[in-house]
Amino acid sequence: MPVRPVLLTVDDDRTVSRAVARDLRRHYGDRYRVVRAESGADALAVLRELTARGEVTALLLADHRMPGMTGVEFLEQAMDLVPTAKRVLLTAYADTDAAIRAINDVDLDHYLLKPWDPPEELLYPVLDELLESWKRAARAPFDGLLLLGHQWSAETQELKEFLARNQVPYRHLQGEDATAIRKAAGLEDDAALPATVFPDGTVLTRPSLPEVAQKCGLATTAGSPFYDVVVVGAGPAGLGAAVYAASEGLRTLLVERTATGGQAGQSSRIENYLGFPRGVSGAELAQRARDQAMRFGVELLTASEVTAITPNGDGRTLRFADGSQVTAHAVVLATGVSWTMLPAQGAEEFAGRGVYYGATPHEAADCRGEEIYVVGAANSAGQAALHYAKFASRVVMLCRGSDIRRSMSEYLVGRIEADPVIEVRTCTQIVAVEGADHVERLVLSHATSGQTETVPASRLFVFIGAQPPTGWLGNAFVRDDRGFLRTGPALLDDEGRPPSEWPLSRAPYHLECSVPGVFVAGDVRAESVKRVASAVGEGAMAVTLVHRYLEAIP
Repeated sequence: MPVRPVLLTVDDDRTVSRAVARDLRRHYGDRYRVVRAESGADALAVLRELTARGEVTALLLADHRMPGMTGVEFLEQAMDLVPTAKRVLLTAYADTDAAIRAINDVDLDHYLLKPWDPPEELLYPVLDELLESWKRAARAPFDGLLLLGHQWSAETQELKEFLARNQVPYRHLQGEDATAIRKAAGLEDDAALPATVFPDGTVLTRPSLPEVAQKCGLATTAGSPFYDVVVVGAGPAGLGAAVYAASEGLRTLLVERTATGGQAGQSSRIENYLGFPRGVSGAELAQRARDQAMRFGVELLTASEVTAITPNGDGRTLRFADGSQVTAHAVVLATGVSWTMLPAQGAEEFAGRGVYYGATPHEAADCRGEEIYVVGAANSAGQAALHYAKFASRVVMLCRGSDIRRSMSEYLVGRIEADPVIEVRTCTQIVAVEGADHVERLVLSHATSGQTETVPASRLFVFIGAQPPTGWLGNAFVRDDRGFLRTGPALLDDEGRPPSEWPLSRAPYHLECSVPGVFVAGDVRAESVKRVASAVGEGAMAVTLVHRYLEAIP
């Protein structure tokens, strides 16, 4: 149920206070929440709490003659907390002059004389008009999480991506929009940002992702010390493995460092995935798969990082960054890949402050009317360019090669060439990223002529190459020259023999890595097909091999 806007009444006379609240509830109780206070100080404390929780205050009705703080003094201080609320002063005939002065002093909207009986004639018509005026200008009430932070802060960007990808409703406030809430929450010092304000009023300053996840109700620690199978990574391969494992009766733990979906979850639209003729967004596909996994009883950990996997008898022990650990009969590694860092001067400095790796749909609205740049020539870059072209005034794709057809599906190439907002610049690379507190310029170089030019830019989205996140694994895990995990036949030498460290008499199964009982699925596997459908298929196949492995355990 949506949160109702607040009508706050302030009067030190309890009889009058109750009467005002009674009359307000009688006429407005179905649309507004009536809150009363019996002093100006108490009312200010209530306003701070309401504002910090993100609740909207529509109207303040304060008695003028109150000890300690008059109604005018209260309304003056309340302006800083709820500047858009309508302000009404309740006064006796003798104080009319003070009420008239208050019209200018505190931008008073109206004053009412005691008594206001009957309210149908002397109270409701006035308040009806004020509230109608307020509704026309007010933002809709929002009962989700509020994120306070500068748009060019890398920490703010990380929190935005985490909340968006985990389907947590939030509103990002900055500048004047955040002033009242920052004041109410005691966050006037920029050093406390970014900060999150939860609906219950809890404020976290510069929080870690696990802290936010836990407060949002996302599990961050395992509920059991032992599982049949632990799946590391919740992209398409990991979700596929988790769904098939749990549906076949295996007690399954799915561990994700950031959010379900992996790189595919950040895609604005996947159009060549079987069964979705009109395409599907990566976020929607990830949410569907997540819901399916939860339905089968998968236990999902979010913002949890596995730091080591070691054999432990017939089990495999996984250690987490927070010091905890779990043991499983088998493990499926589906950690996917991360984008290669842009090798341009200044790119690392501006990461999260105008340079973004990958892209999520929620970023598109921030690009409205801007000229943005996309680096890359694979499908992910093409999908992003088409999506941002709906909002940006111009999208420039920068590609090192001479033709994007060499690495991009034809259906995307045709749409990009037909879109008047998108410009493709081939044989071009970025040599420097420049700016003050955020990206302001790019220095481009032409591969053939070597000539450089500097162009204005505020946002750069990078989709180049892929780095497998396997550095945390020990030396027992055999990788190829680029760090991708070798499995099955790729582990065998020219004579068909497994590595000398392989402890079993049988050869590794097709998706099994150099550590028995640990299987690899999806993009992190050497020589895998980098497509969503193949990743899901490998996840399912890994579970079949897990069953085969478990059957052989004495």
